[in-house]
Amino acid sequence: MLGGRWRNIIVVNVHAPSEEKSDESKDSFYEESEQVVDYFPKYNIKMLLGDFNAKVGRENIFKSTIGQDSLHQDSNDNGVRLVNFATSKNLVVKSMMFPHRNIHKYTWTSPDGKTHNQIGHVLIDWI
Repeated sequence: MLGGRWRNIIVVNVHAPSEEKSDESKDSFYEESEQVVDYFPKYNIKMLLGDFNAKVGRENIFKSTIGQDSLHQDSNDNGVRLVNFATSKNLVVKSMMFPHRNIHKYTWTSPDGKTHNQIGHVLIDWI
């Protein structure tokens, strides 16, 4: 926790289950994340960052939560879970709110160097 003059900033580093993991492990991750977010009073600034293993697409329905600058066209299951979690906790995915060239968007590269994904994200609530 970082202290401020009028607010505290809560920073939580996460590592979510990958796409092929069971629904139970994914549900457990988001339930625990929800408990962490709910633990801190509303006046604190909450920031969750790390490897969410979530590809979030540019679907119009998500734009208020993620913006329009995702690397991916379509969301995977983890991406939908991430957006649903963010929306339910009044968080925004700031890692996709600002325009960048694609080469600066990806946070993971396959060992062969051919596949790039944007699966690391920053969620924040400063209200």
